[in-house]
Amino acid sequence: MDQSEEPRELARRIEQASRIASRINDQTTLERLLGFVEELKRRLRQRLAAKRGKEEIRARARELWEQHGRPADRDLEFWLQAESEISERHRE
Repeated sequence: MDQSEEPRELARRIEQASRIASRINDQTTLERLLGFVEELKRRLRQRLAAKRGKEEIRARARELWEQHGRPADRDLEFWLQAESEISERHRE
């Protein structure tokens, strides 16, 4: 992920653009800047959702690994199983 797409950096850019928008008098420029802020917010929500999804998969994969006696070299198997289970759960 590009560093400019990291949640912390996106939040910083949203705050900065919002501060600038409060000082703009030109309506066209203001509308464009506010559109940019909305796009940044959308991307931030996406990044946060992806992060939560990975954390959920990681936790489930660890559960599976522990349930199977913590075997070595099967991390990908458990990750894919967890990913599949969680993906199925979100479709319901």
